[in-house]
Amino acid sequence: MTFLTVIERLARDWRAPLPGAPAQALMAPQRRGDWPAGIDATSARHAAGLLLLFPVDGRAHVILTVRSAHVRHSGQVSLPGGVIETDETVEQAALREAREEIALATNDVRLHGRLTPLDIPVSGFRLHPVVATLPYAPAVAPSDREVARILQVPVDTLFEPATVQWRPMRRGTVTLDVPGFEVDGAVIWGATAMVLAEFLAVLGWAGPARRS
Repeated sequence: MTFLTVIERLARDWRAPLPGAPAQALMAPQRRGDWPAGIDATSARHAAGLLLLFPVDGRAHVILTVRSAHVRHSGQVSLPGGVIETDETVEQAALREAREEIALATNDVRLHGRLTPLDIPVSGFRLHPVVATLPYAPAVAPSDREVARILQVPVDTLFEPATVQWRPMRRGTVTLDVPGFEVDGAVIWGATAMVLAEFLAVLGWAGPARRS
């Protein structure tokens, strides 16, 4: 998918109702048994994540980060982002965190809007994803002890059926069937995969093949 195609679809489709929770659920872990007691959604802390798109050889790419060994959920893939401070908007927090985590220069970043907020009970956060574009590939580097590696993932790759793989995962006494995007030696699953699923649905993605 070309970067220009993504820009055109965002301009055309962003005014329509977002795909929302049904699209997020396309990449949600499939439960076997009951979930343990969760965290009350009214007490969730608010966080912002930046879903930044940019061109490489004309093809649309998105930036993701691999969490370092110094933080919780080490090795997991996430959007650049973090807690929204009391004096910030969602967008300001997303851009600030991207500057801090991957040294992103944000002067030329164009904000397009927010995707549907996503509650993450295991960590007590409500994530507010912000979609943005940059007309060129940014110079980035891990600049925060939270980030071990930066991924620059082609959107085309996320659309490929073979990219989504399912694997069993244990959480306490619960076994989950977990779908994940496998790219560049990393597995994108959980909240990050659910955010990407809604974004891809805006672009016309129908979701992964389901396990029988």
